[in-house]
Amino acid sequence: MATAVLLSGGVDSSVALGLCRERGVEDITCFYLKIWLEDDLAFLGRCPWEEDLSFARKVCDRFGVPLEVVPLQREYFDRVVRYTLDELRAGRTPSPDIFCNQRVKFGAFLEAVGDSFDRVVTGHYGRVEERADRRALLRAVDPVKDQTYFLSHLRADQVGRTELPLGGFEKREVRDFARRFGLPNHDRRDSQGICFLGKLRFDDFVRANLGERPGEIREAETGRRLGEHRGHWFHTIGQRRGLKLGEGPWFVVAKDIERNVVLVSHQERLSEHGRRAFRVEDAHWIHAPPATSELLVRVRHSPQIDHARLRPLGEGAFEVEIDRADTGLAPGQFAVFYDGDECIGGARIA
Repeated sequence: MATAVLLSGGVDSSVALGLCRERGVEDITCFYLKIWLEDDLAFLGRCPWEEDLSFARKVCDRFGVPLEVVPLQREYFDRVVRYTLDELRAGRTPSPDIFCNQRVKFGAFLEAVGDSFDRVVTGHYGRVEERADRRALLRAVDPVKDQTYFLSHLRADQVGRTELPLGGFEKREVRDFARRFGLPNHDRRDSQGICFLGKLRFDDFVRANLGERPGEIREAETGRRLGEHRGHWFHTIGQRRGLKLGEGPWFVVAKDIERNVVLVSHQERLSEHGRRAFRVEDAHWIHAPPATSELLVRVRHSPQIDHARLRPLGEGAFEVEIDRADTGLAPGQFAVFYDGDECIGGARIA
């Protein structure tokens, strides 16, 4: 069985490769997907793709497997970056890592290699197991590292070719594997932030593409003017960073896009803006729509999982009710649904 391993240069994907070798997988080719936008964004700072590629090569040398570099910058820009900028411009909160997986790592990459490989291995924290009629995407045992939120828009055929060796381990165990395998990146820090930016600041990327559009920051309850923002696209619902307001903490609770006003609430009144019910649209189901209305849901990438009740509204839209009031529900973010430990799909918060 021919196996492709997506190698980023980080410890997780490197351990995934090591576990494949330890389990006796022989026919392996590693691939480094070059999606950094370093040519267009070099003026913003250092993109570390050359360092990542260097580590990837060292890891492949350690295990004696070939490494190929697949350039996918244009595909990434067209399929992920354009979506991100469009969502920000419209005042919504994008989830680019969801579409990075669906459209690039398991999309453009598979289009590039065709049917040459039976399995694609990644360092994501999740599990894929055979069920009676399907290969199911399951939550990882480590609730903090679980990444099924970002894999929720894979199609059934993509899940069918996926192997996730790390899903049964906690992060500390993965680090132990890295040391035992003698990996050159065993103590390398995990990457943070959006995958195509690397170490570049998200605000710098947004400013370079959308510019600035100053507007007012107002208190949601009173309409009182508190300050000024540099563009509503720098702020999302639930955010407190970057507001630069005194007598806080203050949190973004809404945005008036037409008036270019960011609305905030003080922590003392933040609970007034919590919601237990919300609408989602453009639902995507990995295999089929759920047979039950009682599910579990994540409304952002975090260990927090809520009990949810779904009511169909037609054309891929649902009303969702959860057991607690959430003050950070942002249009454009995704609600990801689980039937027990199985990730079954997700939908965009309207």
